[in-house]
Amino acid sequence: MKGEEEMTQENTFYQEFEVFSRRTPSSSFQHQFSLLAPNEDMALVMAQENFMRREPVADIWVVNRKHIRGLSTDEKAILKRLDNKDYRTTKGYGYLRKKWRHYEQIMFDEKEILSWAGGVKK
Repeated sequence: MKGEEEMTQENTFYQEFEVFSRRTPSSSFQHQFSLLAPNEDMALVMAQENFMRREPVADIWVVNRKHIRGLSTDEKAILKRLDNKDYRTTKGYGYLRKKWRHYEQIMFDEKEILSWAGGVKK
């Protein structure tokens, strides 16, 4: 019994923390890495020691992983589009560049440009 209690304490002594940082006060936060620490204060110190000596940082967030909630597989189903709004995507317009280039070449050929100067020499 005593061995089981010690193993349980060992398994829960370290907690997993996620470290986020931003380079400038106006930039957005980005996930950097995960680390194991006994508490939030130690996690912050470890994040500063491991990260801030590599590159300049304006701010750091240290978040306990158990406080981050993700979507379950069932909940991810709600992210799929409920209606057909394919018309909002830009696929299907790839031919326009070629068509426009062809139109410009026809419109601005040499005879056309010379005709602006007062007539075409033949």
